[in-house]
Amino acid sequence: MKSKRIFDDYIIPVEKNMDYIMTIDNMGYEGEGVGKIDNFTVFVAGAIVGEKVQIKIVKVSKKFAFGKLLEVIDPSKSRVEPVCSIYKNCGGCNIQHIDYKAQLDFKTNRVVQVINRIGKLDDVIVHPTLGMESPYNYRNKVQLPASNKNTEVKIGFYAARSHDIIDMEICHIQDSVADLVVKLTRQWIKEFNIESYNEENHQGILRHIMIRKGIKTGEVMVVLVTNGKNLPHKEEFIALISKKIKGLVSVIQNVNSDKTNVILGPLCVTLWGKDSITDYIGKFKFEVSALSFFQVNSIQTEVLYSKALEYANLNGGEVVLDAYCGTGTISLFLSQKAKKVYGVEIVPEAIENAKINAKENDVHNTEFIVGEAEKIIPRLIDDGVRADVVVVDPPRKGCDKTLLEAISHMGPRTIVYVSCDPGTLARDLGILDELGYKTLEIQPVDMFPQTAHIECVVNLVRKNCI
Repeated sequence: MKSKRIFDDYIIPVEKNMDYIMTIDNMGYEGEGVGKIDNFTVFVAGAIVGEKVQIKIVKVSKKFAFGKLLEVIDPSKSRVEPVCSIYKNCGGCNIQHIDYKAQLDFKTNRVVQVINRIGKLDDVIVHPTLGMESPYNYRNKVQLPASNKNTEVKIGFYAARSHDIIDMEICHIQDSVADLVVKLTRQWIKEFNIESYNEENHQGILRHIMIRKGIKTGEVMVVLVTNGKNLPHKEEFIALISKKIKGLVSVIQNVNSDKTNVILGPLCVTLWGKDSITDYIGKFKFEVSALSFFQVNSIQTEVLYSKALEYANLNGGEVVLDAYCGTGTISLFLSQKAKKVYGVEIVPEAIENAKINAKENDVHNTEFIVGEAEKIIPRLIDDGVRADVVVVDPPRKGCDKTLLEAISHMGPRTIVYVSCDPGTLARDLGILDELGYKTLEIQPVDMFPQTAHIECVVNLVRKNCI
């Protein structure tokens, strides 16, 4: 038997490639099971709280290890058979083996844990996660790498933590029209021997296929991402899919010649139809181009934004600042009940889209400004602008502390924080608490069923207003 690893005179009680039986007593942030062997933490993907499992240790570090699930000896009542045949290999979903109610409970509990542990806040109301009536086929956009090495065509998602393509015919979380586009694209690649992109030598033509669908309009866009402007047999591709895809209104070539993991390049060429598709969030109409940011779950986005509007508690006389406005989606929702909405965004193209979206929806009480919010806020204050409500919807890394300080200096009565990462949310809520803002309640929203991702809307008020 191999000797056990020792760190700083501490003997690690597990060994790589050895089998163990353990009980799962918690869930990790990525939806993996967590348990202990001789008080040593082990993470096991695919395991559920309460289960007794047999595992093989595949990686060992100083403070924890990772195990591969070999057998579920005593299964949880929450365990279900995944509907997807490639679920165990594909990196698209990671908690499809848990029934949906338990998925929602896991997400709620995760928010509670991080708010207590990271934010050091123990008197916050965390509501049960708002789920979907049907937690499948919800994605309105999907991006799929393609490969045809050794004459075998593969189109699908990458395996977890790799760039190995798991070939698929059906994806249960994307709109079903994407499955047909994949089938037809595979047929076109085979028939015309379209060379796929090789990451290692930066050669080949086809990198990714992207499909967008307007959930309320039914309009479909297909984007071929290519390594350079050359795209042979594009006429045949257009002829094939335009006959077969109901609702197709746009075929785009996106050119990405960079040696990068970023999927889309800056240049889009419309090969057929329109430059964009149309969709709605609530009553608001949006033109969605190949490069536009648009929430991938249209149904839950309406739930999310409606909750943000509720927490803003507007009566028609307030000035609102949307500090990460993007293309203006939340700003337009807020404009329904606000006197004036200022949207701030660092990306100039997004601001231009926001202005267009406001005009298209006949909204006249918004003003969109290019720049960093922490720099724009002092300028607005100097101009005599005071926001009654500030909304932030930052990227996964959360808000810079300088922004939170600038917001507190402006002194709004209410802050509505929309977050896609509970960990950075909890950190920022702790900072805002020190700056004089009390977190009243948090509403998790399940934007990504079958995955561990969680979106939250938070209601904060200035402490001297309570």
